[in-house]
Amino acid sequence: MKWTLHRLLEICLLALVFSCGSNVPEKKFKIGFSQCTGGDAWRKEMLSSMERELEFHPGMELEYRDAANSNITQIEDIEELLLNGIDLLIVSPNESDPISPVIEKVFKMNIPVIVVDRRTSSSLYSAFIGADNYEIGKLAGRYIASILNGHGKIVEMWGLRGSSPAIDRHKGFIEVIQEYPGISVVKEIDGKWEVDTAKVQMDRAIRTLEPFDLVFAHNDIMAYGAHLVCNAYDANTQVRFVGIDGLPGPGAGIQFVSDHILDATFLYPTGGKEAILLAARIMNRQNFEKENILYSVTIDQKNVRVMKAQTEIILSQQKDIQLQYGKINEQIRIYQNQRNLIYLLLFSLMIAIIAGSRAFFAWREKKEMNFRLNKKKDEILIQRDRIQEMASRAETETQQKLKFFTDISHELRTPLTLILDPIEELLQAEKNTPPNKENLKLAKKNALRLLNLVNQLMDFRKIDNQKMIIQVSENDIVLFIREIMSDFEKIAKRRRIDFRLITELKKLNIWFDRDKIDKVIFNLLSNAFKFTSDDGYIYIKLSSFDAEGHAVLSIEDNGKGMSEDNVKHLFERFFSGDGFANTGTGLGLALCKEYLELHHSNISVSSEPFKGTRFRFMLKLGTSHFKDTEFDEAKTEFQEHTDHSLLLDESEIPSDFEPDAIDEQKEFSVLLIDDSKELRDHLGHRLKRDYQIIEAADGLIGLQKAFDDVPDLVICDVILPGKGGFEVARTLRNDLRTSHIPIIMLTAKTSFDERIEGLHSGVDAYVTKPFVFNYLNERIKALIQNRILLRQHYIHDLGVETGSKTRGGLDKKFVISFMSIVEANLSNSDFNMDEIVKGLGMSRVQVYRKVRALLGTSVNDYIINVRIKTAKYLLANTDKSIAEIAYEVGFSSPAYFSSSFRAKIDLSPSEFKASKTAQS
Repeated sequence: MKWTLHRLLEICLLALVFSCGSNVPEKKFKIGFSQCTGGDAWRKEMLSSMERELEFHPGMELEYRDAANSNITQIEDIEELLLNGIDLLIVSPNESDPISPVIEKVFKMNIPVIVVDRRTSSSLYSAFIGADNYEIGKLAGRYIASILNGHGKIVEMWGLRGSSPAIDRHKGFIEVIQEYPGISVVKEIDGKWEVDTAKVQMDRAIRTLEPFDLVFAHNDIMAYGAHLVCNAYDANTQVRFVGIDGLPGPGAGIQFVSDHILDATFLYPTGGKEAILLAARIMNRQNFEKENILYSVTIDQKNVRVMKAQTEIILSQQKDIQLQYGKINEQIRIYQNQRNLIYLLLFSLMIAIIAGSRAFFAWREKKEMNFRLNKKKDEILIQRDRIQEMASRAETETQQKLKFFTDISHELRTPLTLILDPIEELLQAEKNTPPNKENLKLAKKNALRLLNLVNQLMDFRKIDNQKMIIQVSENDIVLFIREIMSDFEKIAKRRRIDFRLITELKKLNIWFDRDKIDKVIFNLLSNAFKFTSDDGYIYIKLSSFDAEGHAVLSIEDNGKGMSEDNVKHLFERFFSGDGFANTGTGLGLALCKEYLELHHSNISVSSEPFKGTRFRFMLKLGTSHFKDTEFDEAKTEFQEHTDHSLLLDESEIPSDFEPDAIDEQKEFSVLLIDDSKELRDHLGHRLKRDYQIIEAADGLIGLQKAFDDVPDLVICDVILPGKGGFEVARTLRNDLRTSHIPIIMLTAKTSFDERIEGLHSGVDAYVTKPFVFNYLNERIKALIQNRILLRQHYIHDLGVETGSKTRGGLDKKFVISFMSIVEANLSNSDFNMDEIVKGLGMSRVQVYRKVRALLGTSVNDYIINVRIKTAKYLLANTDKSIAEIAYEVGFSSPAYFSSSFRAKIDLSPSEFKASKTAQS
């Protein structure tokens, strides 16, 4: 309860802090502005009006580029703005045609485009803002016609000829002037919007011009430049000057009119403020107009004072607004700093309150914890006493179990002796047939293995009870090793393994227990052969001494190797690492370690997965490390050599028995999946008389052979390398290619849970090891006979429960699919096996064997039977001719149909039809 209140307090304080936080900041939009030129006053005023308006839109920022009257530069500027990730583009094109393609590209990228002042040659933009230059040109033409009273000579000074304002202003002006025959344009001069260019061009032109009455310039600063040139030639000139722009401020159009430099100017709004307002509407997804025309007005001596006063007032107010906006921003900054300080203080207060509450609750918790710990301590002491008592009883019971286990092991030795002796006697008999002799050898070999396992268990019991005694004698270790190696030479030769002893010693006498060291070296070599692939190597290396006076012996191979974790536990009893669970009992290496420790030695191992393993152990030279009771002078190096061949694992040496070659092709095939080669050989030898035998040593290979060969029955062990038996059964049962195959599971496990798991996996029979062969053989015969009966069911009674998901559901699905394909192509005389294989998604061999297993006939025979059956129905129930029926059921000719029909029912089609007609 206290911790609940504590957490609630923390949550409330956190909610208080975060509720005081500022609103989520407005999303920032980046606007790119590409200006054709920023050098003249009108363009500067456009940028200034944009920046003033942006102060009222804190969520928008402007990135500006000046093209300096260059088309190439402006295109590069726009490409750079795109790379910078702009959300909207404002552009005033330098010239219409060159800039239009890049503007279209931006628009097609779904980035809004606002064209300002100058138009493009395309309509692919979001909106346009600017005055109607055509109308301004007409307005200027009417004004000039009125002040000239319909008569006079005019010099027209162009802006940039490729720009839309210059083109439109000229068109509008000329359209009006043409209405006055007394007015003519005597010269057109290219001023290119710049005052300096206008002065140079006017200076060149005035020298050749006859007297003229008026200069009409496309903007005010060019008109001003023309005025300066004309005054320089004639201070008393009566030439009038008219411009366009009407900008406020010194050095601009309104001031020029006020100073009588220009007779008039025409207001041409920059549209900077309007462009930002329109951009804000677009970014906020509000409605907007595509064409936004700004209106013009004439400014001359009649209204110039009013216009000048108004513009001065507006400029003054704008400065005041900017100043006030700066002060507001400063106040906001001060407010934010104070707010952050309050947050910091509030956060510090919250931390202090939380820390205080935690300290208080921790003190209370500690007090209660101490009480609980004391109580728990008393309980633990009581449990400890009980555990000690239980451990004492468990130790007593364990010793009793071990004694019972030892006694059982002793008892096993006697019956094994009684088994081995009669087998040996039977092997000596002269009248043994080769099969009987091989069976006796197999029995002897496995009885000796069982005896060896019992001996290992007995040795462990002796070591546990400290009753294991070694009897050492002096032996030539080099000769001793070569004797053991001789038992492995056969397997090394067969598997092309480079097996050798590497030593510079001809002879080296060492004191050791021959029996124990024999078991150590044999166990290490058998493991090396077990895990080394064909064409590998196994080396035994022997050196006479090391720095501490030991003979050093190592056994190394280039086999599969082991992981670091497996190496750590390798010498623990009953340990079999990952990937080695089915390769032994886990006793051998643990015993090797115990035997070497009795020799006052040790063993080490180094291994790397897929690179190999090296075992290394040492034997001390001399006799000082042995007790007097550990010497046995009776044991000499001439002691009889132990025959290891019967103790080698069946996977290590080739069996003397190989199944006879099967000349004839048997009707049924059986797949044997077992990791014991001897068991596979034994069952293959017994079953080969009646069945074609296929073998696999692990689950993965077994599955592949089942899919490739599609046997009639599978015999599978439960415990297999790769995939286990139950997994193999489930895979076979759930695959359309093999779902019909009966499965017999072999196992040494007898629990009901194992049997139930086998049935769930789709196993048909469960045979427990050891088993009698006759019983297994009868189960095989019964399952194959049941499969024959099931085949008849599919042929005659297919129509029931075909959608069932129980056993046989995949088989029914296969048969239905197969029959459907045949029936759908019944009239197709070119129908063949390729179309069936394609329709079923299986190989030709798999389809052939599956049809043979389920329907008891070949694919071609089945197709012929269905066609004959259909033809019989048509002959008996329709008036169609024999030729029509022959083609309808898929025969290539009536003659072929007649011969096939007679071969099946001993009647020609006409005879059959006549007999049916007579019966009706």
